[in-house]
Amino acid sequence: MEIGISTFVERTPDPVTKQTISAAQRMNDLMEEIVLADQLGLDVYAVGEHHRPDFLASAPAVILGAAASVTKKIKLSSAVTVLSSDDPVRVFQDFATIDLLSHGRAEIMAGRGSFIESFPLFGYDLEDYDELFAEKLDLLVKLNKSEKISWKGKHRPALLNSGVYPRPFQDELPIWVAVGGTPESVVRSARYGLPMALAIIGGSPDHFVPLTQLYRQEYKKASHDISKMQLSVHSHGYIADDSQQAAKDFFPSYQYVMTQLGRERGWPPMSQQQFEAMRAPGGSLLVGSVAEVTEKILYEKELFGLTRFLLHISVGTMPHNKVMQAIELLGTKVAPAIRSSISLKAAK
Repeated sequence: MEIGISTFVERTPDPVTKQTISAAQRMNDLMEEIVLADQLGLDVYAVGEHHRPDFLASAPAVILGAAASVTKKIKLSSAVTVLSSDDPVRVFQDFATIDLLSHGRAEIMAGRGSFIESFPLFGYDLEDYDELFAEKLDLLVKLNKSEKISWKGKHRPALLNSGVYPRPFQDELPIWVAVGGTPESVVRSARYGLPMALAIIGGSPDHFVPLTQLYRQEYKKASHDISKMQLSVHSHGYIADDSQQAAKDFFPSYQYVMTQLGRERGWPPMSQQQFEAMRAPGGSLLVGSVAEVTEKILYEKELFGLTRFLLHISVGTMPHNKVMQAIELLGTKVAPAIRSSISLKAAK
């Protein structure tokens, strides 16, 4: 199973110091984080697209292109590319370029997006939310398979035997479909035979089992090779030397962001009690000691049959040195423990 990290490149006020670092400094810190993840042998680093003042990654492809020049082995993915409000041709060209720069390490994680800022920004109607994604995913998949393409849709000018360049270093770019909990999105990714990334940022992981079962059923029904099926989970988390230190480090920034988002979406403010329930053994938060986070990842691997797990570090601004320490623990303690456990189980 692959183990990696995802980020939205948050830039919120530090809830403890009340300071907000510069955008340039946050980008410098991000590059150090990606380099460390690569040096530690983690498998994936994924950067998600947002168009808000609290996140800097409005152009993940640019960030990943920069990361390609300072890393050697780690896969570089979006998490997600908001395909509904983007041009699939340009998305393909951007990630094919990253793939060339990285010698075959680029991936696209395509999603409809859980935030809506990009739709008015780029002139799209939210009433077309699902239709836009379905049409543009179809085009992206076809672009990935053929150098020249003829295609016609409703929301983009037609293509007539058009060549799209450059072609990637790999034969085809890995394209994942990110899913929040909508069965239609699960079915769509399965029918295309595309890997699925499931975001679990609330509730209990076992509540998502029906979605992964649906994915397997539809994947088989579409006559895809089940041995090639890939399934990932993305969850918020943080690791420290002990459980209480992890909670103490992570809670202030997490509470700040989730409370801010709650005001926009009608959620109640994040409480300490709710936080502790979410990081309990059956909760969605992976915040704790090495042993606790390892146990939760292994539990979700067994629960879903995962081939990849992405830990989202961090949700709001935390001190850079603490983020680096969490990445180091993930790479030097958690990932080896997971790999060892999987190997021992396979040998039995």
